[in-house]
Amino acid sequence: MKPLVSDSPIQSIRKKLQKILTQRARTVFRHIVLMALGIAMIYPLLWMVGASLKGESDIFGNVSLFTSNPHWSNYSDGWNAQPYTFGHYMINSMIISIGAIVGNLLSCSMAAYGFSRLEWRGRGAAFGFMLMTLMVPTFVLVVPQYIMWSKLGLVNTFVPLILPSFLATQPFFIFLMVQFFRGIPKSLDEAAMIDGAGPFTVFFKVLLPNVLPALATTSIFTFIWTWNDFFNQLIYLTKPQNLTAAVALRNFADATSGTSWGPMFAMSTISLIPVFAVFLFGQRYLVEGVATTGLK
Repeated sequence: MKPLVSDSPIQSIRKKLQKILTQRARTVFRHIVLMALGIAMIYPLLWMVGASLKGESDIFGNVSLFTSNPHWSNYSDGWNAQPYTFGHYMINSMIISIGAIVGNLLSCSMAAYGFSRLEWRGRGAAFGFMLMTLMVPTFVLVVPQYIMWSKLGLVNTFVPLILPSFLATQPFFIFLMVQFFRGIPKSLDEAAMIDGAGPFTVFFKVLLPNVLPALATTSIFTFIWTWNDFFNQLIYLTKPQNLTAAVALRNFADATSGTSWGPMFAMSTISLIPVFAVFLFGQRYLVEGVATTGLK
């Protein structure tokens, strides 16, 4: 048998350098790919911001993102282009969004409490049926819901857009909170009941403080979905004073008289500010809530 020959110091150094260079090359390549994907995803947003400062002739005729001659008047023109200022429509969107957030937090958390902590006959079947409603297309319910709200005389009000949130109509948020409630030891409930606490006391003072990530995730998603909801708001709101920001943006486009692209992109940029603010403020809770949903 041939004796084992160890590598010389130069060869060992050469192998280590090759390994380090290979790892660095992979890291650089990975970062380049991620940067390219990030630029591709953020490009439409940058293009919209740049278009909000361009003239009508430069928006689609100039390929550059920004212009050397910004038209700041697009913002003032868009703000006052409709019967009410764009701020009025943003306030309407804020009212609907806050109402939906309050409704989802109350109703979905209470429904999740019933599914996860209370013992009652048919709980498993009811929970499975609730999850099945996730597969029901929203557009299937549009016509019967509109007929119902119309007969109640609530069309052109905020009620059809807010009241359903108080009736636990979001199975995704119920499932989210059920997963969090199941991760809390039931010994906390039992200890509180021994001290004389009732179901509502246990719910509000023991369980809710321990599911803050789920509550924050529900609030963020509700705000974003409600703020960006165009279809339902277009159906139920037709009077100018009741329009929301999403519907008001649509009014900038007119098939007969043309489209005011500059002011429309300017108001689109402004309407994104609340969404970004909410996301940045609750990003930590959002990531924690979504990441731990399936681990409870």
